[in-house]
Amino acid sequence: MLQRLGFPRVGEHRRFVSAIVADTVGSGLFMPITLLYFLKVTDLTLVQIGSALSLSALLTMPAAFVIGTLVDRFGGRRMMLVGNIVQAVGMLAYLWVEALWPVALATVLLNLGRQAFWGSFGNVVTAITKPGERELWFGFLQALRNLGYAAGGVLAGIALQVDTVAAFKAVVIANAATFVIAFVLLLDVPDHRSVVAPSATDGDGEAAPPTGGWGVVLRDRAYLRLVLGQLGFVLGIMVLNFALPVYAAETLALPGWLVGAIFTLNTVMVGLGQGLMVRWMTGRVRARMMALAQVFFIVGYLTFVLAGLLPVWLAVAAMLVGAVIYTSGELAGGPVFSATAAEAAPDHLRGRYLGLVQLVWAIGGTVTPVAYTWLLAHGTYTIWAVLGAVAIVGAAFVLTLPKVLPTSGERVTAG
Repeated sequence: MLQRLGFPRVGEHRRFVSAIVADTVGSGLFMPITLLYFLKVTDLTLVQIGSALSLSALLTMPAAFVIGTLVDRFGGRRMMLVGNIVQAVGMLAYLWVEALWPVALATVLLNLGRQAFWGSFGNVVTAITKPGERELWFGFLQALRNLGYAAGGVLAGIALQVDTVAAFKAVVIANAATFVIAFVLLLDVPDHRSVVAPSATDGDGEAAPPTGGWGVVLRDRAYLRLVLGQLGFVLGIMVLNFALPVYAAETLALPGWLVGAIFTLNTVMVGLGQGLMVRWMTGRVRARMMALAQVFFIVGYLTFVLAGLLPVWLAVAAMLVGAVIYTSGELAGGPVFSATAAEAAPDHLRGRYLGLVQLVWAIGGTVTPVAYTWLLAHGTYTIWAVLGAVAIVGAAFVLTLPKVLPTSGERVTAG
């Protein structure tokens, strides 16, 4: 069945895949009720809760540099194990927080664990797969993550329906348990570590340790250009969470169920269509597929603008069509950016290199809620004009990458 959808054979990687599913189901279980949980179990206001969460995000953003170094030193699998345990502890701490600072500190712990886990993810995927099948695997795992979040979201809906403190705390305990399950599953995953080439030896003829650090990474201008291109993609991805719900429900005053329908449509498309998109992209140049992702975003934005000019039910249809086109951008860009970023990094510094990519996602998650809500408050179509301009520049920019980064000029493969 998976192969028909364009996904790889799991085979010996079954436990790793299961660990990813466990982690994402748990995260999908808690994410939809995060704000509601603290409103339910503490006396904090919504503004105080938001401040605590934003503060924790800012405090943990620099951790990407430390985690990247630790991944290179100790290996991706070990850091994923550490990430699971730290996330479990941070989540359980939520059972006892009552004030702003305890909420912020517990969230710092949770964020650090999440960064350790996902900051190691790309390294492990690269280590356990072969060149030529990276887009397929990154796409497959992204699809599983979306389906895991969706399954968790359905279970979270039960807690919302029950609407008691005990139900909300049960979600926290269940989420912590999924982190422990993922930890146990990862214990049996081989610790694939990059080895030094035989030609690299010290004076005694033994393998010399790899050299280089963050200075090497930050001086790699070609890779920094890739990271900048990925930032443009991240800004587009964040539209789903921080712009579309407000635009549909508040700006256009469309039916409330539409927001849920858009998220469901996105989840189903990524879960079932990611492998098919990778198959379709096979043989095409990576940089062109990165640019195509931005083109999909642009057409999606234009469709959202069109929705604002139509009667209600036609506007609903336009928003759904726009969501399909927009999600196609996520399907096209996600696995290509991930595979290119992983393969363009040298083995012994891949943790640091991919740490930069994680930092880009952290920056996007911190900046876009404020930026997008500000744009939405300054005119019905202002946000789409700005994002459209960003996407046009982003598409033109990534098309220049093959000139400096040969990996981005290679063709998409699917095993």
